[in-house]
Amino acid sequence: MDLTVLGYIVYLLISVALTVWVARTLSRNGRIFLSDVMKGNEKLADAVNHLLVVGFYLVNLGFVALYLRVSESVKDTRGLFDALSVKLGVVLLVLGLMHLTNVYVLNKIRRRGALEHEQVPPVGPQGWLPPTGPGSWSPPTTPPAAPPAGV
Repeated sequence: MDLTVLGYIVYLLISVALTVWVARTLSRNGRIFLSDVMKGNEKLADAVNHLLVVGFYLVNLGFVALYLRVSESVKDTRGLFDALSVKLGVVLLVLGLMHLTNVYVLNKIRRRGALEHEQVPPVGPQGWLPPTGPGSWSPPTTPPAAPPAGV
């Protein structure tokens, strides 16, 4: 068997296994985080979690497939390890970047929801207090009505 083909097989096996492992780990452990972001709505958190996993698979497996080809044929075992280390290293970096991007976006959503929650007062205003103290502002008095024109 050609070493280039062997490299393709090993690369695909390892990178697909890594993608599946990372996706399952993120899905399982990210569910709690998503539940917090979605304010306890478990159905919405599960749906978003599933959509994120599908997107994660599509992007990463698509990248793995596009990055499969090697520019030169592999001639020896050392060349095989060199090609695999570069390819798998890039795949791991892309997996990490995808993970960090997901966490960043979800954290922004979570912070926005927390800020909106803090800006709404728990009880509406029930009245106004008159201004007190020196130099306090008071509303202007209305001027007397002008006499009608032509009188």
